[in-house]
Amino acid sequence: MAHQKGGRRPPTHRARHAGCVITAALLVGLGGGAHAVDDPRPSSGDEPFSTLFFDEQDGGFDMSKWLLKKKGFLPVPIIITEPAVGYGGGLAAVFFSQSIEEAIAQSKKSGHRTPPDIYALAAAKTENGTSFIGGGAMVSFLDDRWRYRGFVGHGDVHLDFYGGGVILDRDYKVAYELDGWVSYQQALYRLFNTDNFISVRWLYMDLDSGFGAPRPNLPEASFSMRNSGIGVSFEHDSRDNTFTPSHGMLAVVDTMFYDPDWGSDSRFQAYRGHIFAYTPLGKSVVLGGRLDGRLARGDVPFYMLPFIDMRGIAALRYQDENTALAEVEARWNVTPRWGLIGFLGAGRAWGSRTSFDDATSKVSKGVGFRYQIARLLGLWAGMDYAWGPDGQEAFYIQMGNAWR
Repeated sequence: MAHQKGGRRPPTHRARHAGCVITAALLVGLGGGAHAVDDPRPSSGDEPFSTLFFDEQDGGFDMSKWLLKKKGFLPVPIIITEPAVGYGGGLAAVFFSQSIEEAIAQSKKSGHRTPPDIYALAAAKTENGTSFIGGGAMVSFLDDRWRYRGFVGHGDVHLDFYGGGVILDRDYKVAYELDGWVSYQQALYRLFNTDNFISVRWLYMDLDSGFGAPRPNLPEASFSMRNSGIGVSFEHDSRDNTFTPSHGMLAVVDTMFYDPDWGSDSRFQAYRGHIFAYTPLGKSVVLGGRLDGRLARGDVPFYMLPFIDMRGIAALRYQDENTALAEVEARWNVTPRWGLIGFLGAGRAWGSRTSFDDATSKVSKGVGFRYQIARLLGLWAGMDYAWGPDGQEAFYIQMGNAWR
């Protein structure tokens, strides 16, 4: 969830707005398998409700027990403060087939960190008319040898287009609307008895678009509204904790191929490779590093061009055929409960009219704080404030790791 000054920020393509609740972070973390810091002790199940929110170790406010024990239906409020679409909100109905505590016990038997099966329905709307409704699921089966992630939804999104390497005037922007259906389906297969997965993905979008005047001078193929892409991915995850890592690495290579042979209006390709690495410096400081590169080739729709994705920089603000960025973050755990954050990053977008050497680096920096809100899960939550280029400023409510 973010608020931006110095320009409006489109909320698609990994924009950082979400339900302002712990469960939202929980769903993100479980997508890769939850790594608990400490295994919870068995409970009798008749513990008073009030004690579920306080830690026996230090008496501090803590949601570990509640999150570990929760299963069945859970209503999740969605709060949106994204300036690109205005204030808004909604509701998600999330169903847990088993509690995380039960999933951890099952993981001990299988030797794999297996998340519980999760199903969700959600709807939200904002004051500028942007709306979304959809549902999805994350399921593991055959002793966690296979995993499934997917969702289907309908959206009506009102955004701004800034040029994407075609129109280079940084002050130029045109309002546009995307209205239609999106489906994302992914099947993951575990390699041997490791935490490495290969996956096959299918992304299908059937959208109508409308531009305000003047319409950007883009190739006609860039306006194709039916995109169907099939791709393969490799994922290695050695992080000690999915929510807020202290050491280890996540390395992912994604490929997507869009082609008329499987339903796409135009033919293009999209690639991404990223590494998130963490290492402790002493007992109270954790240093993180991020490298992220993306590229697209062919008749790429304007709204699917790669963009610089960092805190303090508006999503889709700097787009082109290629983007690359590097970012570092340090977390100082001042106490076992409270921590301070500092981060610095730089990225470039180039390709259509500008070479890498001629492209301008966009620098973002910021500070923040964290509170360990679920000790047994290793989940820290807090807020970041970032300063970006061209006077952009934004704040973000973070649940777990800021990098996605």
